[in-house]
Amino acid sequence: MKVAWSFISVASTASTPLWAATSTTAFLAPSRRISAAPLASHHSSRSSLIRRRISINDLWQRTHSRSQSSTCLSSSSSSSPLPPPTSEDECDVLVLGSGPAARAIATLLSSPSPPSSSALPPALDVLLADSNYDRRWVPNYGVWQDEWQSVCRLFASFGHPLDDAACLDRKWSKTDCYFGGSFDVPVEERTRLDRAYCRIDRDGLKRCLSPDDDNAGGVGARYRVAKAHHVSRATSVNIYSPPGTLIHDDAGSTILLQSPSTSSTLRVRAKLIVDCTGHESRLVLRDDSRPDAPPPPGYQIAYGMLAKLDESSAPDQSRCGPYDKDAMTLFDYRTDHFPPDSPEARRAETAPTFMYVMPLNDNRVFFEETSLVARPAVSFRECRERCAKRLEHLGIVVEEIEEEEYCYIPMGGALPARDQRVVGFGGAAAMVHPSTGYHLCRAMMGAGAVARAVRDELHASSSGRGYDPDRAAARAYDAVWTPGTIAQRNFAVFGGEFLMTRDVRGLRGFFDGFFQLSLPLWGGFLAGWPGLPNNDRHETWWGRLRFGLEFVSKLPASVAVDMLAAIVAYSLKPGGLALPQSVTPLLGLPEGYGYRERGRAVGDVAAKAEARRMILESEVEEVVPVDFEEVGTAASVVATADAAVVVESHADDAESDVVEEESAPFA
Repeated sequence: MKVAWSFISVASTASTPLWAATSTTAFLAPSRRISAAPLASHHSSRSSLIRRRISINDLWQRTHSRSQSSTCLSSSSSSSPLPPPTSEDECDVLVLGSGPAARAIATLLSSPSPPSSSALPPALDVLLADSNYDRRWVPNYGVWQDEWQSVCRLFASFGHPLDDAACLDRKWSKTDCYFGGSFDVPVEERTRLDRAYCRIDRDGLKRCLSPDDDNAGGVGARYRVAKAHHVSRATSVNIYSPPGTLIHDDAGSTILLQSPSTSSTLRVRAKLIVDCTGHESRLVLRDDSRPDAPPPPGYQIAYGMLAKLDESSAPDQSRCGPYDKDAMTLFDYRTDHFPPDSPEARRAETAPTFMYVMPLNDNRVFFEETSLVARPAVSFRECRERCAKRLEHLGIVVEEIEEEEYCYIPMGGALPARDQRVVGFGGAAAMVHPSTGYHLCRAMMGAGAVARAVRDELHASSSGRGYDPDRAAARAYDAVWTPGTIAQRNFAVFGGEFLMTRDVRGLRGFFDGFFQLSLPLWGGFLAGWPGLPNNDRHETWWGRLRFGLEFVSKLPASVAVDMLAAIVAYSLKPGGLALPQSVTPLLGLPEGYGYRERGRAVGDVAAKAEARRMILESEVEEVVPVDFEEVGTAASVVATADAAVVVESHADDAESDVVEEESAPFA
């Protein structure tokens, strides 16, 4: 039996950037005169003057190290020193992580442009880094067939087709649900959805999104692999610890990676870093301090097992208990497997879970007892015990458990903080559906938009426009979270908040009404991502408002009243304005991630020019301040005793000498 954790959206120990600020804007390169007033407050004591000669390079190094060390100390003052790098690499884009989101974005960034797609910018040199690269993917991924087909069309447009035979291991033409036991719905009543569902072959998909040497001669991805992870942790936006493990500059980023298998350290230079290490990333910070930030995430918890059944006494081999083997069961919210009014039954009613069933081949079936979303999370032990109790009640006899899965999915919560140089993607960018936990197709579709934006940005910079990593990161984030997609997510965040406050009776009524809607309406809500089928029904405020009004009309009266009350209460909370904003044009759209160029701070130029002119005209002999950039041709200067620094520079010297006076107050 294999036991595995399925951390859909949890951070691995991948890299962490360090923004070691190196700008030294405080340099004064004296030319002839300077106003003594700014210096007076610092020179209240003139005792113990020390006079020595240093070079300009020495001065730069000393100031640089002071700036860098002060930044680093604020991040971590007790970090142990890292070993020097044993090797170096350089790439256009470094992708951290090796799950589906990481391999999808790495594949599309590096895939050659197909002849039929002249609009696609050239492929990039991509390095994917994860010390867990060879580890098997754990989750049992389920997808709607029409959503998967949209993903396949996207990848084909990048010249990287995905083969159904390699990526899917089971298809069901029907999907069943059980919501009986409340609102006069019989316990045995089944809701059948006329929509096909598929189980991903996780090993096959992994091979299809891997380079040729992992792909047994198939059409492999073109990215390179480093089996190493980052060692950093973000402490503030673009500030990281330990010091020096990730440094951003105006041309890209330099990051240190460590390989536990070889104990080596790799230094990578990249134009852009994409973090795909999960919802609880150590690099990407959340914008949870904003007044309009959504509530903290809820958690989907599930215990799953791939089981071989003993069907020797089964009356019908085409079924496993009540479940049709030709259908996938999406929800079974019944609780009749507990004795009425027992503590277990009361607990199952207030902290509901449902059964999710994937019949595979012969007598092999994947069962999963799932808490849809809760805060705090339902325990794994409780899910496992409920799963066993349900199967026993249904007369399903497990002969052997081949695998167990413990699934933990954070849902909702704040989006990534703006202005970060490390681009979060997948769970790290909060792309998990906040009401359902669906993620795979959303991430793979989102990879297309991000790949196009990044490829276009890097291609444009190589074609004459200078490369700006801040602009590249902003464009990547904006490809995921536009004002429109943020508004759509805000609408779904309320859905998750409402669901986690419902008891089992409320959830039965909720989903029974939900699936009475037309397929385009409920299917579009479950998709919740541009490019997926029926999402166009939810992309506008009017589409979401229409969905909400029609949905409420399908609900049992008590559930509808509860939802309307929850809408009012949620909208009045801090950050709750996001919900009405998502269904009306009157409040505008949320702030997006688009790039905003920051001009150089020059202050009041006229006032400064006037002061300089007056100083030059003054009879007081002082040193005139000159911008550091003007220092190239500075001549020797003779200053008075009040001058703090005297420069002796020569235009034809490689290094200029500085005579510096230090006093105790400057120490």
